[in-house]
Amino acid sequence: MSHDATNWAIQRRGLKPTTKIVLWHLCDRFNPDFGCFPSQDRLAHDCEISRSTLNEHLARLEAERLLRRVPRIDPVTKRQLPTRYILGFEEGFAPHDPEPCPETGHGFLPFGHDAEPASEIVTSSANWTEPCPEIAHGNLQEPVSGFCPDPCPENAESRVRNPDTNLVREPLSKPVKEEEDAAAREAEFDRFFAELLSALGFAANATLPAWWQGWPARLHVRRWIDDLGLTEDRILEVATETRRDHPNPPDGPKALDRFMERAAERDAQAAIATAKGHRAKRRRKADTAPPPNEDELAAFYAAKVNSDEYLPKGMISTAMCGLMLARGLVTPQRLDQRGVA
Repeated sequence: MSHDATNWAIQRRGLKPTTKIVLWHLCDRFNPDFGCFPSQDRLAHDCEISRSTLNEHLARLEAERLLRRVPRIDPVTKRQLPTRYILGFEEGFAPHDPEPCPETGHGFLPFGHDAEPASEIVTSSANWTEPCPEIAHGNLQEPVSGFCPDPCPENAESRVRNPDTNLVREPLSKPVKEEEDAAAREAEFDRFFAELLSALGFAANATLPAWWQGWPARLHVRRWIDDLGLTEDRILEVATETRRDHPNPPDGPKALDRFMERAAERDAQAAIATAKGHRAKRRRKADTAPPPNEDELAAFYAAKVNSDEYLPKGMISTAMCGLMLARGLVTPQRLDQRGVA
């Protein structure tokens, strides 16, 4: 860590925030004796960015002539070592030039500045002016890797992916299976809605009244299923029953609300009777079950009041409210919220 290097980075102006963070961490890694050569993984981790984004900001710093990247090659394994970053305040700093300079050997420091540790210096300054046959320095016909000459250690082109191109396929906003299921449910409801219109006496190709057209009518019919708990078959049965007393089709679905609410109430009472009958059989009582006592009735209606399910008007009498309050099954505030007198 060098305080002079960090102060120099702080004084640089006109940089984007992320670019300045990269420069800051480079200066924080600078050693006055050995220079700055953090690995890209370490530098990307410190800056909390990806390697591809890091290379973009390093290229901007190099374009601003604030640093110079010098690739290094291991003379034995021919593997690339961590890049040497020459910062702008270092002695002998020369900005990046895409064309090699014959006098300085393309970035060689002519002022005697020790750019690398002694163990990492692979050639002398006199040999940098000519291509090295061992590491192919400056020889485009002999790439270091032995494969493709691009990218070359002397090539400033980044070998990391372009951050502007995301090769990962973005997930769909909604799963295809969910969309298919929703479409199937919608088609099933369309079939049921057509059967309901037919049961009410509407011709298949006749023009429907305004209250039966569009999504509001369908939403109203769905409420019979979701709020009242009626099945599609039960709704069709009630609609057919209404035709006996009212031959003419209703003007809209709201005209059937009263019939649907009564049907839901009858079904609830039938369910209670069925449950009582099953309990009577389990207790080996007579086939004719006795009427429920006050405690059972109070518990049943209290469960209705305390739940969020639909509660038909007039379903709970004043006497029943008194029984539930006397047993502490409900509160007066809950009765007011549910609209029970």
